Amino acid sequence: MTITSTTATPTPPDSGFSRILAGVKKFGAIGPLGSLVVLIALLSILSPYFLTVNNLFNVFQQITVLAIIALGAMMVIVSGGIDLSVGSVAALSGMIAGVTFSQVGLPMAVALVLALLAGAAAGAVNGLLIVYGKVPPFVATLAMLSAARGLTLVLSDGKPISGFPDWFRALTSFDIGDVVPAVVILVLALYAAGAWYLKFRPSGREIYAVGGNEEVARLSGINVGWVKLRIYMIAGALAGLGGLVLTSRLNSAQPTAGAGLELDVIAAVVIGGTSLSGGVGTVIGTLIGALIIGVLRNGLNLLDVSSFWQQVVIGAVIAAAVMIDTLGRHRRGRRT
Repeated sequence: MTITSTTATPTPPDSGFSRILAGVKKFGAIGPLGSLVVLIALLSILSPYFLTVNNLFNVFQQITVLAIIALGAMMVIVSGGIDLSVGSVAALSGMIAGVTFSQVGLPMAVALVLALLAGAAAGAVNGLLIVYGKVPPFVATLAMLSAARGLTLVLSDGKPISGFPDWFRALTSFDIGDVVPAVVILVLALYAAGAWYLKFRPSGREIYAVGGNEEVARLSGINVGWVKLRIYMIAGALAGLGGLVLTSRLNSAQPTAGAGLELDVIAAVVIGGTSLSGGVGTVIGTLIGALIIGVLRNGLNLLDVSSFWQQVVIGAVIAAAVMIDTLGRHRRGRRT
């Protein structure tokens, strides 16, 4: 009888950074994180003003509206849908808050609740058109984009509304410890809640099932129509919240607020690794995608790049992200 002795290979000590990296990889956001790191390194070389504490917190504050709305859009896209109306819904919610407070005379707290309900209602209309009207998501939300923008102009007569209470303005101007913007804490709390909902709640996991294969989800007993209606309402409510944050920052409800915002929102979601074909996407990836958009815009501004060229760059980044996603799906399909 021969006894074979084996010596275990010592495991190197696990560093805090490796644990963080493993966590990011677990959530499928290693690609977007690598892109963000490379972008930050490049801009730090090109501009001496980029990698400063004040500028970095300025980036975080600039992306708050984008990040809030992108969270809801990510759920919609994971389900296999699309929402082009978020920019207009954000403007409509901000205008409803302005009109109900300054013209109707309701308390500001009530005006804020009504604005959020208006955003959820716009999302519900999208969901009803898609689920019961059998209207394709692209067409339904494109119609809402136009309708919500038109209602915003009707309510405001094309003019901005100001004169909000000081505490409402302070919601986006207050810094915790004179360093960290309070609205950044709001974004982090929303994303933590979104991650918990999608990972641990059955209704959150149903979103991935519907996006992965709608027919299989239906045969599994999932109420596909209710899932779609629910996520469009969530997306509408978050668009409304983003509109209120934007109104607070501007201290004014602008009828043109959020114009073109839907493009940045979809860009953030796709760059963050969410597949446009549905079934794949993460909360942390979406947040990183929003940071990439914010860092890119901030860096281009510091480099004095024209806003026209910035649109070209953002479009190229979107195209690259979609191409990488498509090629990745094709490779995975060949392996299976």
